[in-house]
Amino acid sequence: MSSITEILHAIPVDKLTGSISVPVYQTATYEQEEPGVNKGYDYARTGNPTRKVLEDLVAILEGGHAGFAFATGLAAIDTVAKLLSTGDEIIAVDDIYGGAYRLFTHVYQKLGIKIHYVDTTDAENILDYVNDKTKLIWLESPTNPTLKVSDIETIAKIAKSVNALLVVDNTFASPLCQKPLALGADIVIHSATKYLGGHSDLLAGLVITKTEALSDQIKFIQNASGGILGPWDCFLTIRGIETLELRVKRQCDTARQIARFLEKHEAVDKVHYPGLESHKNHEIAARQQNGYFGGIISFSLKVDSSDNAEKFVTNTRYFKLAESLGGVKSLVCQPSKMTHASIPREKRLLSGVQDSLIRLSCGIEDPRDLLQDIKQALELVQLEKKEVAV
Repeated sequence: MSSITEILHAIPVDKLTGSISVPVYQTATYEQEEPGVNKGYDYARTGNPTRKVLEDLVAILEGGHAGFAFATGLAAIDTVAKLLSTGDEIIAVDDIYGGAYRLFTHVYQKLGIKIHYVDTTDAENILDYVNDKTKLIWLESPTNPTLKVSDIETIAKIAKSVNALLVVDNTFASPLCQKPLALGADIVIHSATKYLGGHSDLLAGLVITKTEALSDQIKFIQNASGGILGPWDCFLTIRGIETLELRVKRQCDTARQIARFLEKHEAVDKVHYPGLESHKNHEIAARQQNGYFGGIISFSLKVDSSDNAEKFVTNTRYFKLAESLGGVKSLVCQPSKMTHASIPREKRLLSGVQDSLIRLSCGIEDPRDLLQDIKQALELVQLEKKEVAV
């Protein structure tokens, strides 16, 4: 059975009405037959039929035991972090999403949890930091924004050797391209705002667990903390997932074309895209991402200045200057001033986030139009450089 067939038919027909589309159960509470006796639901923070369809669907997509839906991607990350206790340690990928860095460093570190930021593109680097206090190894693969790739299967073995959990943020790859649980991960996280929702019209986070024991823990924290996703946004996420394969395949193909063009352009210094053979871990990406390398590209300019990057990102026509990624419309951003501004500059530079780094999120527009848009923006950057030289 193909992926799209499995996705579409994992969404149940409503038993009450026969509705092909999932109903939005917009309710806060449920009538009980007698005290403590109900039809499976008592209060909407604990459970909602629309949310259950989404949570069951993402568990199928990732091959997990259970799924859990949250109000944002950061709420999902926060829930997993709440598995920890004072004195525990996290080993996290150095090129981490700025919001996760802010949460770990400014919230959880104050609570006595130590975080080591490590270049996980070489799995052996992790060995210098693992110890009996290590409870989570936290990966993004590919990372945001320099698209570093880590060997999930190898790192999973390291995690198990010290009885730590391996958590993989699979937002950039999506379940179409990569299945971290099958590679040995224990927990998968998504910002469903991105590829799963797919239309830049909702905020949502997802956690998918591998075992019943982890599912019980996450379910308890979800109910206790209350950061759940509302029924309407659950409906929108389900609707987005229905077209996931159609969208992501096109976005991957477009990104590959653009990455190859950028790699040859005289104004470009370095292109970060796992689908290029020049990428450090291209072979690992090819193996664990099922031949799909994602719809995100980042690149730095030969003249590494924030002004040059700003010149580019403010002069594109189809690539809209905005935060976020993964939607049907193409987006562009300058991470040093936008998504990763909360990370100190010295740390950004160490992880490869240069001042001139530009991140592209390819949508589903005609790739020829997107290429032309990039060409004209790069010409403006080159013209500015020539004028300065004169």
